[in-house]
Amino acid sequence: MSIDISEGMKLSLLKEALGNGSIIVDSVLDTIMATKREQIKKLHTYAITAPSHEGGRWQTFYKGVDDAVRKNIKAPTEEALLDKLITIYFADSSIKKLTFHGLYEEWLDYKKSIVNSPNTIKRHEQHYKKYFEPSPLHNHKVIKTDELLLETECNRIIRDFNLSRKEWTNIKTILNGMFEYAVRKKYLVDNPVDKVQILVKFKQVVRKTGKTETYNSDELKELNLYLDRMYAETHDSAYLAIKLNFTIGLRVGELISLRWEDCSENHLHIVREEVRDQTTNHYEVVEHTKTNRDRFVVLVPKAIDILEKIDRQGDFIFMRNGERITSRQIAYVLEKYAERQGLSTKSTHKMRKTFASNLNANGVPLDCIRELLGHSNLNTTLGYIYNPLTEKETYDLIAKAL
Repeated sequence: MSIDISEGMKLSLLKEALGNGSIIVDSVLDTIMATKREQIKKLHTYAITAPSHEGGRWQTFYKGVDDAVRKNIKAPTEEALLDKLITIYFADSSIKKLTFHGLYEEWLDYKKSIVNSPNTIKRHEQHYKKYFEPSPLHNHKVIKTDELLLETECNRIIRDFNLSRKEWTNIKTILNGMFEYAVRKKYLVDNPVDKVQILVKFKQVVRKTGKTETYNSDELKELNLYLDRMYAETHDSAYLAIKLNFTIGLRVGELISLRWEDCSENHLHIVREEVRDQTTNHYEVVEHTKTNRDRFVVLVPKAIDILEKIDRQGDFIFMRNGERITSRQIAYVLEKYAERQGLSTKSTHKMRKTFASNLNANGVPLDCIRELLGHSNLNTTLGYIYNPLTEKETYDLIAKAL
């Protein structure tokens, strides 16, 4: 005798079984996926080909109703290939209606949940509004967005806005992020951005040199004399913060977030930074660095001497009238110095480049410099290396070498 169970009762029993462990979720999902793979084998009309050699890939073709040509689909295993086909065959109606802009908003919500920096989100919003909102991509269906359409629009944006390679790399972060997210969400099989070719010329940027990016030996000597004189007059630790940073090479947000507890006998522990909310212009210290990784930097004798001169006013090393000094106040000191000397202002970041360049000029291994700067990629570090020597020092070094 069979018992007629309503749909509501079935759902209730299923939830109960999941709750008490009678059904293992992973086992159910594996069964569902196995069933779908079998369905795909029956639905799919093109042959599924095994690799012809070791290390090869399984492959097949697929042609949708709206596709002009069939597409080649590859995967390392038969199961992975079938899973890609499941994404295509079983895509629900909401995915079919999803637009480029809809995907962007969904991806941005995801980014907001994992990124600590509101400024990064704001920059993405500004870039999207400027470059992609006016584009035909904005309202285009995601599942119909192929690499040729993307390639056309990417090249047009670079040409119309006369972008440099670096500017485009920053903007492309949005495209890469969106479509990688779409692949992970099973909206798409592959990331079409991977196949985009840039065929137009980027804006040519004048290569920066040590003259603009670093303080050379003579400039650093003059600046230090000024900082010493001003500290003697004011006892403002902002002047010593700048002197110190030429020996430790921190991001300015890390520099003014240092606490006395971060100091050991000959190292500083870098664990936090100051951030500025670009909307409210509010500065605050957060308990992580830009890369979300802590690091240690060595304190040479000169750095230790500078630290020993500072009067303790609180938990932070650099304070003024009982308040933590901000990165803006550090920048102001350098601006005021340049104004008095009749020079162009060199930003706070040039202290960091001077530090890296001086280490390199004195034979410190690049990988050590990378670690001190807190970079994960050596190519990033190479972008900080310039010639910090005067023309005479450079000439003498060349003459000695030859």
